[in-house]
Amino acid sequence: ESERIIIFDNDQEKTAEVIKNAELIFCLDYNSLSRIDKVGEIIAPLDTPIAMIDHHLDPDDFAKFVLSDPASSSTCELIYDFIELLDQKDLLDQTIGECILTGILTDTGSFKYSTSSKLFTIVAELMKLGVDDAKIQDLVFNSQEEKQLRLLGHCLNKRMEILEEYHTGIIWLNRNDYDQFNIQRGDTEGIVNFLLKLKNVKLAAFITEQPSIVKISLRSKGDLSVKEIAQKHFKGGGHKNAAGGSSFHKIKRVIQTFKDILPEYKDQLQNPD
Repeated sequence: ESERIIIFDNDQEKTAEVIKNAELIFCLDYNSLSRIDKVGEIIAPLDTPIAMIDHHLDPDDFAKFVLSDPASSSTCELIYDFIELLDQKDLLDQTIGECILTGILTDTGSFKYSTSSKLFTIVAELMKLGVDDAKIQDLVFNSQEEKQLRLLGHCLNKRMEILEEYHTGIIWLNRNDYDQFNIQRGDTEGIVNFLLKLKNVKLAAFITEQPSIVKISLRSKGDLSVKEIAQKHFKGGGHKNAAGGSSFHKIKRVIQTFKDILPEYKDQLQNPD
């Protein structure tokens, strides 16, 4: 089935054709069309009914059918709920279960974030279908290419800055880094989380220079809302402790902008939770 997936970056014309001919559009794991850039611009003017399933805060009003719960661990947990609401659980099989568990694992950081008794009940039901959680964990988290490990080493050794006064860490990558390591979509996934492994870091920023835009990924510990930072300063959004945004300025200016806003959150960053 994966052969049927169309990736917009690889085939923009075909993607646009499929979207325009669709009878129903599902928007999964985002609650604003701005979050999917040019694809959102294709969807916005259409009269096609949209079903949104998502767990981020403050959804935009663009979908006809909405299943939104910020308390949910992941969109894949909500997909399970959706199937249950349709009274279609009898259609669940091992393959579907593996897909759902994969989404749960990646969004919860292997059950480190946003877990609940309900979530583990769902996982237990998936395992009854024959889903091998250890196998999926291994495929998801232990299948990197050599370049990804070397990239991580480069980030930690050459591109990491710790601002002790603000309990904040920054990692950044420029276009030269992308060329040197042949970075493709997904290769930088999870790098920002390494900053939070430091005991004294409460706020982490991963700033990357894309061909036409600079993206910033934010993570935090405790009550500090990076969603607020992303919305207020970087035209973004997300979760309380995991959010992102972007800027059309040069990467050096974006890094400096991020540093300049830290005094605004100094009390929250210095006070223990």
